[in-house]
Amino acid sequence: MVENKQVIVFVTAPRGKGKEIALKILNKKLAACINIASVESLYWWQGKIEEDQEDLLVIKTTDKRIEELVSYVKEIHPYTVPEIIYWTIEGGNKDYLEWVDQSTQSL
Repeated sequence: MVENKQVIVFVTAPRGKGKEIALKILNKKLAACINIASVESLYWWQGKIEEDQEDLLVIKTTDKRIEELVSYVKEIHPYTVPEIIYWTIEGGNKDYLEWVDQSTQSL
């Protein structure tokens, strides 16, 4: 039975730093799974358009862990203002969602 609401989180990081950040998050059991993809990002920063090659972390966690996850990412992330956006998962494979719950139980 799924007890929590599952959450999907996007975090971008400098290219090559995504795995390091992902492993730190997983070691604290703040997420069940993290996918890392290479992306090209264009964005406004300090009055001009910037362009960077970044890692995109797609993090699966629960609503019970989201506040701690956001706080921890801000603590370990090299950016002044890291992208951390999330939303609740509305549906999916119940077995997978239960696994997310079980995998994010505190140590």
